Amino acid sequence: MLVSIKVVLPTAFTRHTDGQKQFDSSAANLPALLTEFDSTFPALSTQIKDENGKLRKFINIYINDEDIRFLGGDTYAFQDGDEVMLIPSIAGGR
Repeated sequence: MLVSIKVVLPTAFTRHTDGQKQFDSSAANLPALLTEFDSTFPALSTQIKDENGKLRKFINIYINDEDIRFLGGDTYAFQDGDEVMLIPSIAGGR
């Protein structure tokens, strides 16, 4: 079954997507979405993936406002209509 998801990006990433803040995808899961970035937004791909092609540790993924780690991580199958948000961790403070 083909799913349609909406991917939402923070403003910090739009410089790597020609200003696009969101786009639709038919990726079945997170690994498929990361692979899609390679061809769709190669500049973004290098920002969010490490040299092994894995999601960088400081990038958090939320599915409909729920952390993907609590939904099964890479094994979570996107559902039709899911909203996928990529959120970079903010470090700092004292």
